[in-house]
Amino acid sequence: MSPVIKTTVLSLALAVSTGMVTMSVQADANTYGNSPVTVKGYAGDAKTSTSYKGQIARHLLLNSLKKLAGKGNGKPNPELKAKMMSYFEGKDASRIIIDPQTKGDFKIKQTMISDLASKNLKGKAGKTIKGDVASWPGSGSTSDVMAFMIDKASSAKKGFDPLTGYNYPQLISKYGMGAIMYNQAVGYYLTKLDADYKPNNKPYKKGAPYTGKEHVWDEAFGYFGAPAHVMNLKPADAKNIGKKKDIKIADANGDGVVDLYKEMIYSHASYAADADKAGKTNYLKTITKAFIDGRSLISSAKGETLSDAQRAKLKGFADVIKTNWEKVIAEAAFKYAGETYEDLEKLKGIVEKNGDATKAFATYGKHWSEMKGFAMALQTSGAELDIAEKLNSLIGYGPVLLGGNQVTGVDAKGNFTTGGSESLGDYMVHMIKVQKLLDGKFGLKAKQHDATGNMENLMKALGESKSAEND
Repeated sequence: MSPVIKTTVLSLALAVSTGMVTMSVQADANTYGNSPVTVKGYAGDAKTSTSYKGQIARHLLLNSLKKLAGKGNGKPNPELKAKMMSYFEGKDASRIIIDPQTKGDFKIKQTMISDLASKNLKGKAGKTIKGDVASWPGSGSTSDVMAFMIDKASSAKKGFDPLTGYNYPQLISKYGMGAIMYNQAVGYYLTKLDADYKPNNKPYKKGAPYTGKEHVWDEAFGYFGAPAHVMNLKPADAKNIGKKKDIKIADANGDGVVDLYKEMIYSHASYAADADKAGKTNYLKTITKAFIDGRSLISSAKGETLSDAQRAKLKGFADVIKTNWEKVIAEAAFKYAGETYEDLEKLKGIVEKNGDATKAFATYGKHWSEMKGFAMALQTSGAELDIAEKLNSLIGYGPVLLGGNQVTGVDAKGNFTTGGSESLGDYMVHMIKVQKLLDGKFGLKAKQHDATGNMENLMKALGESKSAEND
């Protein structure tokens, strides 16, 4: 051993033995997480300040709730309802992860919700939203509406009600993603960046290895639902993680299992990947990069109060996240309005030929419920959406049924009421108008299943229909 190397080794050994060397976790610039502990005086064992397990637990709760919503047998089912409510409002440590679960060689690391955190959904549903939900029949808060959907789902056969056209697994999932994940991140955490809220020179709570600002930012990222390594993936590959297609793509650390905390994709991150697949948009990486850059900025303060300049820059990252996240939801609503249009076109042809519309009507109800759920989600940011009233009017409380009526409200006993008289063709016009409204407001780029070019021919085919002009 050369004298230089020998001296270096001895010096390092001395430094370690005397506590002179401080080991810190360095964050990968292309990966979210593993940020160093910056809390002044922290004496615990944590090697990183990154923490968003509670948010991932809520993704798992909503995923599992969606699965349960499709288990009904068409009759009142108190046992199923109780189980669904346990995933919505309970904190029982015995709740298993119903989705996602291991599939073939795509092995999942965790099996219980409590492997991540003991959380519920109800406590966060629409936390920043005041008043009743205007986009849903009847009256009630966001958590009331979700509980109402759960009750109805428990009695619907495989989650679908042919009398209303409602597909409850889709309604619960898509609205829940907005009312809980989007609302909490965009309507709460990313608005709490002022100096006096959860300051960066103090731990988030006593004994925590993360500062107030570090944890607020992590929680917002967790609600987006992106895998920590998503910047290294193509949009199609990121989307396929949710489909459990290739463990090599998901398993970033190569340990042979998929960690639901950092390696799975959820919620709006999955829909961002879906929109980005065609190469017209870059929502997924734009949002994730803003989260990574914002977290790096907070860590760079090394446990000190963020300066005004740092907070201004952080708010800029938050604006990028909020603007693009909103567009992701609008793109999804646009997509399903287009699919609903296509379903109506098929249904119209089947009805005109006196064919069996059972299967086509169920597909229509599914796509309509996805559109409706995303349209409702757009109204959960905590800020007023200026197109909300028109959007809700065009879509209605329910899809137009084969007899021309729609859900119009809820009676005193909690039963849906129906009324109106509108043709399937007229409602097709409404779907085009929904797409035009969303595009005009948000300047969409992906625009999957774009039906707006069909307006002129459709109007000619319908003739001078009064209801088609009724917005």
